[in-house]
Amino acid sequence: MLTNAEIKRLKSLREKKYRDEYGQFLAEGEKMVQEALASGFNVLQIIREEPDVMARISSLSTPPPVIAVVEKPAPRPLALERALYLGLDSVRDPGNMGTILRLADWFGISTVFASSDSVEFYNPKVVQSSMGSIFRVNAVYCDLPELCSRFRAMDMPVYGTFLDGVDIYTQQLANEGLIVMGSESFGIGAEVAAQVSTRLHIPSFSKGPGAESLNVATATAVILSEFRRR
Repeated sequence: MLTNAEIKRLKSLREKKYRDEYGQFLAEGEKMVQEALASGFNVLQIIREEPDVMARISSLSTPPPVIAVVEKPAPRPLALERALYLGLDSVRDPGNMGTILRLADWFGISTVFASSDSVEFYNPKVVQSSMGSIFRVNAVYCDLPELCSRFRAMDMPVYGTFLDGVDIYTQQLANEGLIVMGSESFGIGAEVAAQVSTRLHIPSFSKGPGAESLNVATATAVILSEFRRR
């Protein structure tokens, strides 16, 4: 049986400052715990308690039967190979971030880079919406403009999505380089945009006024699917 002090500490992991302080985060529910155990992450504790105790710890509206306490991995060196990568510029919605990690996992993108002002990878909503992909995709914060310049120096393309870009369905696409997706509200920032070598656009096929834009996670799905289709 957990003590009140232990419950309080576990509950504190809902907040970023305590996840940073302890270097830990929670994986909630049977599937997520199984994913954590099957990964290379260090699982520190498995918790199965009465529903009222789980409700005090969990960030979910319906408390799960099991929760794992997982150690945040140490940052890995940015060793770039000739492959396809994803970069996120100021993506701040946890649901979008989690979905993008899941998409990266699905389309075989091993590493996702994010600007430092993007939402935290181990935010509970990011972890849950990734559906376990957080344990398989290497998620790295970086100086995104500097990263773009590294790709350019290695003669690898830097792709970006813009409203005035070239129709992605007519553009030749490489199987290596960096694909940058912009923030939900402002798109790709000026510093990163200056480093983009190929500006892409997903055209609308609406006959009328249509939707103004696509959600960043939806746009990422379309972009990655088109790259992998070639």
